[in-house]
Amino acid sequence: MPAGRDSEPVFFAPFVSSVLRVEPGWIDYNGHLNMAYYNVLFDRAVDEVYELLGLGLGYVEASGHSTYTVEVHLRYLRELHAEDPVRVTFQLLDFDAKRLHYFEQLFHADEGWLSATSENMVLHVDMAAKKTATFPAEVAARLQGMKAAHAELPVPQAAGRRIAMPQRAGK
Repeated sequence: MPAGRDSEPVFFAPFVSSVLRVEPGWIDYNGHLNMAYYNVLFDRAVDEVYELLGLGLGYVEASGHSTYTVEVHLRYLRELHAEDPVRVTFQLLDFDAKRLHYFEQLFHADEGWLSATSENMVLHVDMAAKKTATFPAEVAARLQGMKAAHAELPVPQAAGRRIAMPQRAGK
C-alpha cells in the first residue's frame, strides 16, 4: 500500500494480501488442505490489513487493546494442495465504534480460482479489562478511509448467508 499525503494510507478496493503458500504440514489424510488451515491463511491476511489500519502487533503491545473474533462463517469451495500459492482479498463491509464486519476471499494466486470465503465479526477489546472498547480516533479514521474505498465494491453474494438445509419442493 503506498502512502498518501502525510503518510496516511491509501486503501485499495479490495485489499489484496501478499502471496501466501499452503504448507505441506497442513495437508490432511484426504490429500488436501485441512479445514483448520484455511483460517490460518485468512488470519495471516488480516494481520497485513491490521498493520495498515494501525491495529497490528505494535498497537496491541503499546495499547493493551486487540480484536477478538466473535463469529466466522467459512465456505470451502475448492481444494488446495501443498505448496499452492494463494492470495486473500479483504473487504470491510461495515464497522462501528467497537466492531468490524469484513469478508475475505481466498484465491489460487496463479490460476485465479476461488477456493474459500470467510465472513467475520470482530470486537475491539481492552485486554486488561476483558471488555469491549472504542477504537482510538486514528484507527477510526483509517477504518473510515477503508470503508469509503470499499463502498464502491458490490457486497459479496455470499455475505450474510446462513447454514440451512435446502428447502424441498412443496414445502
